[in-house]
Amino acid sequence: MIRKRFMLIISIVLTGVLAFAQDGSIKGKVMDKETGEAIPFANIIAESGGKQFGGATSDFDGYYTIKPLAPGKYDVKVTFVGYQSTLLPDIVVSPDSSIIVDIKLAESTDLLNCVEVIGYKVPMINRDKGGGCIRRYSNADANYIQHNTESYDVINENIFKEVLNSPLSTFSVDVDKASYSNIRRFINQNQKPPKDAVRIEEMVNYFDYDYPQPKNDDPFSINFESGECPWNKSHDLVLIGIQGKEIKTEKIPPSNLVFLIDVSGSMSASNKLPLLKQAFKILVGNLRPQDRVAMVVYAGAAGLVLESTPGSNKTRIIGALENLNAGGSTAGGAGIKLAYRIAKENYILKGNNRVILATDGDFNVGASSNGEMVRLIEEKRNEGVFLSVLGFGMGNYKDSKMETISNAGNGNYAYIDNILEAQKVFGKEMWGTLYTIAKDVKIQVEFNPAIVKAYRLIGYENRILNKEDFNDDKKDAGDIGSGHTVTALYEIVPAGSEEEVSNVDPLTYQQTNILTSGNLMTVKLRYKKPDEEVSTKIVRTVKDKELRRGTMSDNFSFAASVAEFGMLLRDSEHKANASYEHALSLAKSAKGDDEDGYRHEFIKLLKTSQLLAR
Repeated sequence: MIRKRFMLIISIVLTGVLAFAQDGSIKGKVMDKETGEAIPFANIIAESGGKQFGGATSDFDGYYTIKPLAPGKYDVKVTFVGYQSTLLPDIVVSPDSSIIVDIKLAESTDLLNCVEVIGYKVPMINRDKGGGCIRRYSNADANYIQHNTESYDVINENIFKEVLNSPLSTFSVDVDKASYSNIRRFINQNQKPPKDAVRIEEMVNYFDYDYPQPKNDDPFSINFESGECPWNKSHDLVLIGIQGKEIKTEKIPPSNLVFLIDVSGSMSASNKLPLLKQAFKILVGNLRPQDRVAMVVYAGAAGLVLESTPGSNKTRIIGALENLNAGGSTAGGAGIKLAYRIAKENYILKGNNRVILATDGDFNVGASSNGEMVRLIEEKRNEGVFLSVLGFGMGNYKDSKMETISNAGNGNYAYIDNILEAQKVFGKEMWGTLYTIAKDVKIQVEFNPAIVKAYRLIGYENRILNKEDFNDDKKDAGDIGSGHTVTALYEIVPAGSEEEVSNVDPLTYQQTNILTSGNLMTVKLRYKKPDEEVSTKIVRTVKDKELRRGTMSDNFSFAASVAEFGMLLRDSEHKANASYEHALSLAKSAKGDDEDGYRHEFIKLLKTSQLLAR
């Protein structure tokens, strides 16, 4: 009896030990068998008993890691276009350990269709006239061709402006967040993003801040803070934070949505149409019975694949998504025209009428110029149909075109680099993405020269307005969705500083009298309700002493950290003493609760970028 009890105890202990054994992993490098060169973007899958238990894609240097994997025996399957598929059987994974499995792939001699790997320095396939795959050129070969057609508009950074000559700063708000997730895509692939892909205001506005909800009838609250500029101790930093009113889901009007989906050949990659389908499934899952969805696709031509369908019929909507396949050229102009026509046919009076365009932005057939697109979208915007834009993919990504048309459509622009970003856009922030609470939102700041010698708006370069545009209700500006936050940062040179900030000669025929005042600035804001064309103005006078605090808030510190990171990525001429170490210290001190982990992820990106910079 004692022996049986002892054996039972031993069995329980062993079972517990096994239960708490930590998972292991498989990692290594994928290489060309002949040349030894790294093969990026190969697919590596770990299988056991015919079931897939994990997978990875090799990075730019050919490295991969599959984790977590429970202890056991796995077959590792490796595939990459132009190479023979390889199966490595019986790879044993032990608890709490990582086994190194380097993989060498041999070229395929099978006949292939024309294959082009876009946007990365990987060898190209060369073929004879019969289409047979002969060899792959190395990166150093004279016949190597690099195809990267991603496009970004040039950003000329804002400079310091002397208050005596330019006391007014006027700009449109921006709630777009595409730049941050696009930058994340580059960094996660161990690449530094293109300088003009870095829009600092979109990086800052990717994150939520703890601003109070509005207490009156205005659709947002306006908040201020100032302190020492973290990267230049002789300057100050001023934060202006806007918090959009959070509208309860049941109070949001019915939505008439038209999905406009690019199914051209360029959308066939796994991070394009397949990811797009998963993203829209999240949106469909959150639709209400009173919402409606139609679906238009475009490739060589445009077509309606789903008539306007109630949100309660999710099976039918998802079925239409599942049936989509990529192929053909990109008739983007025809697709947009058809989508707007369908939206007007199903228009909901006082409802939320919106086209959601999902594409890599590579319009190449029909009405494709930015000017044509913008005029069409502005016309439909004035008829009450707004536009949101979702970007997918890499290599031929057209950020410049997509940002331009989204700005014209009273909507927003997001880049979906993974399924978690899809969940953020269409799950956590769904109604901020899809429901506008205020349109044509403009900000005008007048600085007091008695306290401020010069100022520089950080970011918002493509949102700058003329001072006359502020009171012009015909001038388009940005829009704010339910629950959105908007943050703007000004770097300030204090009055009395001996720093030279202007190379403009003194005026000959004018003299300026400075009024004695303790005000730092006056902030004016204009907005329109979504269904109105006459704006409302809000004015806030901000006293210098009211903004001074002993310690910086988490809002202030984290926004400053993101801005500092952006200046480092852009190698800004205004970065002064900015450093990755300092930005990391700020971000860590201001991480806060971080329930969704976005700030923790930002800290990881900072660390990765720091290593890449070295």
